[in-house]
Amino acid sequence: MSSKSQLAIAPYKAEFLKTCLEGDVLKFGTFTLKSKRISPYFFNAGLFFRADLLHSISFAYANALAEYAASNSLEFDVLFGPAYKGIPLATAAVDKLAAIDRAKYGRTSYSFNRKEAKDHGEGGSIVGAPLAGQRVVIVDDVITAGTAIREAIEIIKREGGTLVGILVAFDRQEKTPSLTDDDGEPRPSAIGEVRKQYGIPVLSILTLDDVIEFLKGLGTEEDLKRLEEYRAKYKASD
Repeated sequence: MSSKSQLAIAPYKAEFLKTCLEGDVLKFGTFTLKSKRISPYFFNAGLFFRADLLHSISFAYANALAEYAASNSLEFDVLFGPAYKGIPLATAAVDKLAAIDRAKYGRTSYSFNRKEAKDHGEGGSIVGAPLAGQRVVIVDDVITAGTAIREAIEIIKREGGTLVGILVAFDRQEKTPSLTDDDGEPRPSAIGEVRKQYGIPVLSILTLDDVIEFLKGLGTEEDLKRLEEYRAKYKASD
């Protein structure tokens, strides 16, 4: 990787991207998405089950959140991981935040929801820190249609928490599908719609723009060209 490419994105992003490539989390090829779009790449956050990969993504989550918090005065008390994928992500990210700055983040907590409320013992649908009166950041893998994130937001609201941000691993930066998907009309992304609807920051470790910048230093011209063409065709308006 060239020094120019290293300077184009933050070092923690570059390290995370290298891990994604080495672990086959990020692949290039031809992939049919749920939206029926034919994508030249695929990001599979479900593969972060190995120790080194979980370490990498949780460290990247912590850096992305700490970096944004420092420059935007964002304060939070709890990282909330929606069941199921968000549970290990939020839990591991809390650990890495404390490793970055124990004085600042040592008392940050994690919390997640049960799919079915427990009707015995302590009961309830929340495991970990109670959300009432707390400033909460949702940590999840991606936002595709936004349905799962909206469900998590309703849980936080119902439990008395205040949502102050959302953090995901990857932002495809592409517009939402329509019935005639190749209509060329500008539309926001699912992330853009959530950001606008709730008026909160929606952050990501990586974006498609980051991947393209990274590839410019690797000499993979064919993959780079296909990604740039895909971005031009489906780029979101937000």
